[in-house]
This record gives sequence, C-alpha cells and structure tokens, in this order.
Amino acid sequence: MLTAVLERMVDQYNLVGQRLGDVALGAVMTSSLEWNFAREVVLGTRLHPETPAFNVQRACGTSLEAMNLIALKIAAGQIESGVAGGADTNSDLPVMVSRKLAWKLIDINQARSFGERLSAIMRIRPSDLKPAYPGIVEPRTRLSMGQHTEKMVKEWNISREEQDELAYESHMKAARAYEEGFYDDLVMEFKGIRRDTIVRKDTSLEKLAKLKPAFDKSVAGTLTAGNSTVFSDGASAVLLASEEFARERSLPVLAYVVDAESAAVDFVQGAGLLMAPTLAVARLLRRNNLTLQDFDFYEIHEAFAGQVLCTLKAWESEQYCREVLKLDRPLGPIDRSRMNIKGGSVVIGHPFGATGSRIVGTLAKLLNTRGRGRGLISVCTGGGMGVAAILER
Repeated sequence: MLTAVLERMVDQYNLVGQRLGDVALGAVMTSSLEWNFAREVVLGTRLHPETPAFNVQRACGTSLEAMNLIALKIAAGQIESGVAGGADTNSDLPVMVSRKLAWKLIDINQARSFGERLSAIMRIRPSDLKPAYPGIVEPRTRLSMGQHTEKMVKEWNISREEQDELAYESHMKAARAYEEGFYDDLVMEFKGIRRDTIVRKDTSLEKLAKLKPAFDKSVAGTLTAGNSTVFSDGASAVLLASEEFARERSLPVLAYVVDAESAAVDFVQGAGLLMAPTLAVARLLRRNNLTLQDFDFYEIHEAFAGQVLCTLKAWESEQYCREVLKLDRPLGPIDRSRMNIKGGSVVIGHPFGATGSRIVGTLAKLLNTRGRGRGLISVCTGGGMGVAAILER
C-alpha cells in the first residue's frame, strides 16, 4: 500500500527519476521479513534508486515523528526534499510462532546431518505449535489501550453519551467531507476501493447507544466499537521540501511545518496511558509563545472518543495543568467547531503507522483552502507517549 502511495506522489509531483534527500517511513505491525521496510518501499517506486530511506517507529505517532525528522533535516540544510509516511495492515498481521518453537526451528536449520535434524524435529511438542498473535497490549501492565482508556474516562468522569456524541459527529463530518469532494485528491484508489469504508452516514446516536461495551464488559463500561477507532488497513505519505526546491519545480506549497514535540507519561505508576499529548502540546505552546486558542484548526487523533474528551478536559483543569503540566493557569477550552472538521480516526480508521501523515495531509489542505491560518496536531500513542505539531499557512 505504501509503495502505491509513493508512486501516486511521484506521478502527482513529477518526481520520476528524482533523487530526494531522504525518506522516513514506518509501520507498527511489522515482521522480521520487513527489516529494511522503508528502503524496499522506495525501491518499488520510480524515484531514483539513489534515494535513501530509513525506518521510524513511535507507535501511533510514527509518521508524525517521521515528518518531524524530515522537516528538521530540511531546516538544517542537510537535504532539500524528503518524504514522510507510514502504513499498517491490521487484516494481514504478522503471526509469529512461539519462542520455544522458534529456537527448535533454528536448531533444525543449523543441523549438520540428517540425524541431528531428525533429533531436533523430534523435540517439537504439540504445545510448541500454538501461534503467537500480536496484540495491542502494554507489556508492563498487560492491559490493552482500550482498558487503559476505560480507566481514564472513569477518572475524568467522561460519560458514554459524550463519547457516542463525539463519534457520531465524526461520522457526519467525514460523510459530508466525502460528499463535498474534500478527499478526492487526498485518497487514492487501491484495489478498487476509492474511499474509506468505515464512514457511516446512516449511523445515529440511537444506534451507537445499543452497542455493548468492548473492554470493560460490566455495566460501568463505556467504550464500544462505535466510539473507538477501528483496526484498519491504510498507508499515507507527505512530501516535504525547502522553498527553493518547491519553487524550482513549481510545486504548490500547502503549509509550513513550524515545530513538533514528543512527550511521555509514567503510565506504569498510574498516569493515563494516552494523556502524553497534553504535555507535548503544553511544551509546544510554551516554546512558540502561543495559547491553545491561537489555532484555526485542531486535528486531534481519535484513538478513542474518550481519549479526546479526557485531553480536552485536562487542558481546562486548573489542578492538572498546575500539577502535571507545571503551568500557572489552565490552557483552557478549544472551539470544538474547529476540531477534526473533516472527521477523525474513529470513523476514518487508524492504521497505526499511517495516521500521523494522514492528519498532516488533511490539515495542510485545510490551511491551503483557507489561504491562511495555523493548525495544531495532537496524537496519542502506545507506550504512554504523545506527539504534537504545528502547521501554518
């Protein structure tokens, strides 16, 4: 998928045979066969084969971090152009064998004689054959992201109704955006699919309310399949360049990368797993002498509707901002009418490595269409991390 995305970019911006400065690509659900993932993607396109590439992995913030790295290289004068992106295929997960079976297979492969090989084969037990499926579980807590978010929404008193309402609004915004043609030049056809298949124009608050809790199965559970993002397939990429590179090739400049920040929380000791973007945004605002209200658009990754609502509530909390963000006063509320105005991850999907650059592309187009303005990106990630960025037009 990512190779197809880069090929589309090559066609769109007349990059056939061009040697770009660097390419940063990433995925979360990879296998040992994809150790040189980024470089293989580039070699599968008509970019000049001398274009280098490297892998990036920061969980759900992977491709936003990739954008930051390429932008920094351009700003430092090391390169003039580059690509940042990512992909994940949740319908084709790399299923692994058990550790016991893996070691025995290695012994079989290294056997020097038929007798040694047969002896190694005979040591395999039926219990060794149980496959190991990848799961979205934190190794240090053994809880899934959804279970961690259930703890967060309970701590912040976020109701099921609030989460369903945000999810419903996201569906309506995305459906309207597709009808208006907003995504026509952003989403490319792949294997006959021309648009995101998760968008439900016919959903309603009543339908969402009928769904059963997905993580906390008790009556106290509030996260459902309707207000949580979907494990989906997807790929996305963005082209970054210096002004000179763009001008020489008559490329349209949609927006400028201003700054980015990453942060982490100690979720093992009780901090909310997906609350790190609150810190990343606070540091970003402080460094750029901005307030939370100084933005025309807010693109907040909807890993779960509850996560977004916890983040918004934390920014308004005097105690949280003072004790956690080390601020003298709360960051305050945002204008919700400016948030995820073309739909968010709950409805568009969340192919982990692709989400960051997908959001960057959306925000860049919004800023370009408006002709001026500033946008804030906030992405929560596994491992208790978060990535934020500012784009301007």
